Amino acid sequence: MAGAWRAAGHEAPRIAYGASSALARQADAGAPAQLFLSADLDWIDWLARRRHLAAPPVRLLANDLVLIAPAASRVEVRIAPGFDLARALAGGRLAVADPRAVPAGRYARAALESLGAWKGVQPRLAPAGDVRAALALVARGEAPLGIVYRTDALAEPRVKVVATFPEASHPPIVYGMALLDGAGPEARAFAEYAASPPARTVWARHGFRFP
Repeated sequence: MAGAWRAAGHEAPRIAYGASSALARQADAGAPAQLFLSADLDWIDWLARRRHLAAPPVRLLANDLVLIAPAASRVEVRIAPGFDLARALAGGRLAVADPRAVPAGRYARAALESLGAWKGVQPRLAPAGDVRAALALVARGEAPLGIVYRTDALAEPRVKVVATFPEASHPPIVYGMALLDGAGPEARAFAEYAASPPARTVWARHGFRFP
């Protein structure tokens, strides 16, 4: 999206990547952010309660939750109620973003709990600081399986999608976008562009859906 924005003749935005929880706390602590994109709406609500929003938030994107393995893995897993994910790990660990705070980790826990697999894999978790860190553990072969967003899996050639979690197994994965206090004209223009029809073409090309 930043590339498409630059190609349209605008100055390149400065982007900080990280877990939604960490970025929200940084904004609350005074980090010079003007626009916040979150992998769930809870952290936008958290900032709203602290009066950091300059305008009502936008429900921007939707995503899927997937189980991944290293690209060369031959593991096969069918996700269904009561499935034995712990057995599929074969003694290894399951890479996930921190289920206590990071949206991707919370979605993963919700899905596993609803499918009856959480208790079996909880002792085998490899919690990571954010979803990209969980992705990297699988990409490097340090974990045989991981749970990430589909868009992250598509961006990493060293992993493959083994299965997709049913949408009904976890809360809807909706990305929100919010302008923060002090947002200038360029940030407002970028936010408008990010929600525009031309931008949707870019988002869809990278695997996103729309709420």
